[in-house]
Amino acid sequence: MFYYVYILASQRNGTLYIGVTNNLKKRVYQHKQDEVDGFSKKYKIHSLVYFEQTENVESAIQREKQLKKWKRSWKLRLIE
Repeated sequence: MFYYVYILASQRNGTLYIGVTNNLKKRVYQHKQDEVDGFSKKYKIHSLVYFEQTENVESAIQREKQLKKWKRSWKLRLIE
């Protein structure tokens, strides 16, 4: 099984959301349809702009936490 760390954006240089899932296609669909209550729904964050694939959930969660601590400029550079 694969796990994904992903970044969604509301628009170019807009609000970013970072998450982890084991079904990227389904999770992005849920965000686009506003099925996920909370931050991404509130700020209309619907566009997948980046993802990484891992083979275990621990490394995916660790990477998610690492990215969330990054400066915004670093995240934007990663996306570009």
